Amino acid sequence: MGVGGLSAPAAARLGVLGGTFDPPHRMHLALARAAMDQLRLTRVLFVPAGDPWRKAGARVSPAADRLAMTRLAVAAEPDFAGSDMELRRAGPTYTRDTLAALRAQASAAAGPPALWFIVGSDALADLPNWREPERIIALARLAVAARPGAELDPAALDAIVPGLSARVDWLALDADALSATVLRGRIAGGEPVGDDADAAVVEYARRRGLYAESDP
Repeated sequence: MGVGGLSAPAAARLGVLGGTFDPPHRMHLALARAAMDQLRLTRVLFVPAGDPWRKAGARVSPAADRLAMTRLAVAAEPDFAGSDMELRRAGPTYTRDTLAALRAQASAAAGPPALWFIVGSDALADLPNWREPERIIALARLAVAARPGAELDPAALDAIVPGLSARVDWLALDADALSATVLRGRIAGGEPVGDDADAAVVEYARRRGLYAESDP
């Protein structure tokens, strides 16, 4: 096996979708599918954060539970996979380390991979607050979801991180008001979830009592 549980050939055009996945929901899958289809990716790797330092002080479910839910969410998607690579690293989870590890492992197995780090437009605006954003964009292109017509021009991108405009591929994805906080409350309260999250994810979260003390 190759990077993050993928075979070496599958890593040729790899999309990486990171997050807390607390819980994984339909917009995570929609974002991954948009990247897959629009950038002709071979596979998308879902990477739950082991220690999400950007959410310090917030209530976050145990990493092992978030990984288990992520794998349930992508189980029916042959082009998606869940990885435990950030859970196996001690300390805060930094994107630059994840991308560097993926590139090194895949290069050793099958030559330099083409990597895309998949994010929403809100994460793009927050990029200067991440650890070594210049290193992130050197390791991978960014696949950024935006409503059609809402893309930033090159000058605006380079004002976020110098050189960013040359490293962004825009994904067309309709805006959606799905709130993870509201979803957690519905799961905890036994309310219908519909297609907002996979039934297996909802059942797992309820069985584990993950959101019994969900924020209102």
